[in-house]
Amino acid sequence: MPDETQVDRVDAPTANVSATATGAMPSPNLVQEREQATTKRSRFHWFLLGGAIVLTIVGFFLWRYMDSYEDTDDAQVDGHINNVSARIAGYVLKVNVDDNQYVDKGAVLAEIDPRDYQVAVEKAKADLADAEATARAMNLNVPVQTIGTTSQVSSSEADLESAEAGVAAAQEQLDSARAQLTQAEANNTRAQQDAARWGALIAKGEVSQQVFDQAQAAAKANAAAVDSARAAVSAAQQQVSQAKSHVNAAQAALQYSRTGPQQVQATQARARAAIAAVQQKQAALDQALLDLQYCTVSAPVAGVVNKHVEVGMNVQPGQTLVAVVQIDDVWITANFKETQLNRMKVGQPVTIRVDAFGRDYQGKVESLAGATGAQFSLLPPENATGNYVKVVQRVPVKIVLDPNQNKDHLLRLGMSVEPKVWVK
Repeated sequence: MPDETQVDRVDAPTANVSATATGAMPSPNLVQEREQATTKRSRFHWFLLGGAIVLTIVGFFLWRYMDSYEDTDDAQVDGHINNVSARIAGYVLKVNVDDNQYVDKGAVLAEIDPRDYQVAVEKAKADLADAEATARAMNLNVPVQTIGTTSQVSSSEADLESAEAGVAAAQEQLDSARAQLTQAEANNTRAQQDAARWGALIAKGEVSQQVFDQAQAAAKANAAAVDSARAAVSAAQQQVSQAKSHVNAAQAALQYSRTGPQQVQATQARARAAIAAVQQKQAALDQALLDLQYCTVSAPVAGVVNKHVEVGMNVQPGQTLVAVVQIDDVWITANFKETQLNRMKVGQPVTIRVDAFGRDYQGKVESLAGATGAQFSLLPPENATGNYVKVVQRVPVKIVLDPNQNKDHLLRLGMSVEPKVWVK
């Protein structure tokens, strides 16, 4: 048997339909229930429609927001680390800084024992003074020797001309003496012949004794004249030989004097060498002064110190003593996937979330690296071997902060950050 309630629920509409069909008016409660049901259904439909619209709008804006930036958690604060090294070898006398201390540019970080280098400076000064004195002396000798060489050549030429003139004069005297000798010999021959004739005549008594004596005296005088003429010829020959020796001596002196320009050139070369020695000693002094300055190790930039040196160490050139970190000049190095670079451009704004402080910094994209990070690694991948597995590479992107974003200098190199590059 059917339930009576079910029969009533089934019969009620039928009764209503019958009542309507027969023209009977439905009850007010039934009409009210119908209106309420219709209102509820309408409200539900509008609610569903409104919810769908809201979800669509929210989803659209959410999609627009998610599509408006590229982010990564593979990023860190980067900056300059200036490793200050020793430029000379020496013993560390004093260290003026400590770890994590902020120093200004030019601050004295450490001091190396300067005594050895002070001695080197004094020695270099003495060597320079000696070289300068030598150069001055050589430079004075050059003009003196030049003038002396010129005058010596002129004097030697004049001496040679005088000697040659003396030879000519002596030769003329020799010729004259020889002529006189010839004349004396002729006179002597005639006088001797006359004396012999007068001697034969005196023996016969044909002439007087006085005439014979005069003839003998004339013969003796002419013989003496011959001897005198011969002596004059010999003397003239000696004068010619002496004059010729004077000519030879003058020629040798002239040849020697003509080597004066070469001697001047040699002196000038020595003077130039002395000047070069002065320059060399000056360079040595400059180097010694530089080495003395290097005994004081100063900060090249302002920043925070990381100390690697202690008092008493013997340091060598190139050995790092202090590292200075520039905390006022930092940037962000973000390693984005290569698939994220499609819409990324230089100059796009960036929001940087810093894990250490929970705050955001503002910046912009400055540049993209010329290669992926794997290319700069110690062992870059070699894909030509055939064992190739495609891996999404990461490209370093440099992000600089906007002005005054890091004026409190809280950012430290190596801190982890999460940048968002707004590509739209």
